Amino acid sequence: MDVAPWIWIVTIVVIVAMLAVDYVGHVRTPHAPTLKESAIWSAAYVAVAVVFGFIVLAVWGGTYGGEYFAGYITEKSLSVDNLFVFVLIMTSFRVPREHQQRVLLIGITIALVLRTIFIFVGAALIENWAWIFYIFGAFLIWTAISQARAGTGHEEEYSENGILRLTRKIFPTTDDYVEHHMVTKIDGKRYITPMLIVMIAIGSADLLFAVDSIPAIFGLTQETYLVFTANAFSLLGLRQLYFLVDGLLDRLVYLNYGLAAILGFIGIKLVIHALHTNEVPFINGGEHVEAIPEISTMVSLSFIVVVLTITTLASLAKTRHDKKVAESTGSESA
Repeated sequence: MDVAPWIWIVTIVVIVAMLAVDYVGHVRTPHAPTLKESAIWSAAYVAVAVVFGFIVLAVWGGTYGGEYFAGYITEKSLSVDNLFVFVLIMTSFRVPREHQQRVLLIGITIALVLRTIFIFVGAALIENWAWIFYIFGAFLIWTAISQARAGTGHEEEYSENGILRLTRKIFPTTDDYVEHHMVTKIDGKRYITPMLIVMIAIGSADLLFAVDSIPAIFGLTQETYLVFTANAFSLLGLRQLYFLVDGLLDRLVYLNYGLAAILGFIGIKLVIHALHTNEVPFINGGEHVEAIPEISTMVSLSFIVVVLTITTLASLAKTRHDKKVAESTGSESA
């Protein structure tokens, strides 16, 4: 895939402009967005991502277009799982509703910068050591097993990571929020506020999620440009998605199983790709034959879409059934 430097520049300018719209148009005046506002802007960000995908399709062809859409859908679905942790962080730090947009946006910006670094490091590793695919594949399979074991449960309490504990130890911190300020001065001494702490929490949490998502998308495409753009567009709409699905997250009870299936599938795809890349043949009747055929982009995209559809429909059916059972039990006891 030949991507000219000017295309990279234009893409980065567009992404920065989208961030600027968020900073200037949405979070400058603290407010809790309505469901309608969140829905409109979520749809707008998805539309931008889809339009970009069709541009890739038209300019570079169906293979790369399919790789981008597979990567974007995977990153978007993994980001929904991230929202469970974001909800816990917001609740744990008691972030005022009107300031949650700012917290999310700055945390997402931090994550975007750090993920970009991860992406280029990952691309360099793949370029120089083809056997890294074995490690990526094994890690994703292990992650898939962990997701499946988690089942329908999610953590109900948030535990601060080492970065936050170190920050609290080094810098004096106020007990209460000071509007939307991250730093304040009390009696001539500077303090950081919980606002900065929670932003670090969001950013560092998303960085940990990148450990799963970056290998996953490299299993769908090895084109650095597509990996970067799929990650960027999935992150840019995360703030609006948070407020849109905030009250619906608990209904996605089978999400872990769906993500486990997707990550396991991509892990197997990476291992098969590694067999081809490292030219490992199978033996058949004493003759070297080609390894297991690689999984095509369209098969990957179809698998991801089908799994997410089944997961969503099964989750909604389960929650509706549980609600009816609870209502009937309540009416009988009354």
